[in-house]
Amino acid sequence: MEGIRSSSVLSCYYSSKTHFKLRRQPLEHCFLSLPPPPPPPRHPASRPKVRISLPSMALQVQDQQSFHKSKEMLPKIDKSGRFCSPRAARELALLIVYASCLQGSDPIRLFEKRINAAREPGYEFDKASLLQYNHMSFGGPPVTTHSVEEADELLRSDEQDSAIEAEVLSAPPKLVYSKLLLSFTRKLLVATVDKWDNHVLAIDKVVPSNWKNEPAGRILELSILHLAMSEITVLGTRHPIVINEAVDLAKRFCDGAAPRIINGCLRTFVKDLAGTSTAQTSNSKLEVPLQV
Repeated sequence: MEGIRSSSVLSCYYSSKTHFKLRRQPLEHCFLSLPPPPPPPRHPASRPKVRISLPSMALQVQDQQSFHKSKEMLPKIDKSGRFCSPRAARELALLIVYASCLQGSDPIRLFEKRINAAREPGYEFDKASLLQYNHMSFGGPPVTTHSVEEADELLRSDEQDSAIEAEVLSAPPKLVYSKLLLSFTRKLLVATVDKWDNHVLAIDKVVPSNWKNEPAGRILELSILHLAMSEITVLGTRHPIVINEAVDLAKRFCDGAAPRIINGCLRTFVKDLAGTSTAQTSNSKLEVPLQV
């Protein structure tokens, strides 16, 4: 036990004028005994909202057209019946980073804890829910329904999809994700932890001031930025792909302004990277070799 007490892990804390950072602290201060991390919250704007117009009693609900259209784009499932799309791995990585910040635990250890957690007696996971799960479920502009029944049907559909989402994201990862995706998720988490402090500085240069002033309310958005920047700089994924994936994650789990802001932040980050690389190349060409 003494050896365990002396070990340390990375945990999150808030600095005075920036967002959360990672630091090392004693293991007993981490909340690794908590249940599986909750899925990232979907902003209330992504849920149907009913507004009644008294003269016509027409109900206004959030547009489900894009949602139902996207349901046709089923997630990619491998022969074992598990997710094999990189989108699922990035979503899992976001869930882990978000939960680690809430719990004050190390993302990699939290990931390993979830991977190796024993199943509860009698637990069964219905793999059919993977086919019903939609990674591209986004909100949209309002539409008008002409009856209470039609509005109620849309609400019931949304509640059913939310239940499927909660079941999939809280299930043991080995039942949901392929081995390749779990390996990719771990690499992404390792890269994120290794580059965290460097990217804190980069993020501070590109995010709006109101995000800096309310870091506790922007954990999800900042986690998306950290994951995307690490995938670009460490894993070498082409930045258009990473930016598109980050924007889609923001559309899915954050408020209405977040996707646009994250898109702008990452494009600025990539532009700065390209400028730094060009400057380093120019400096290396100007160096004169020593004559021996």
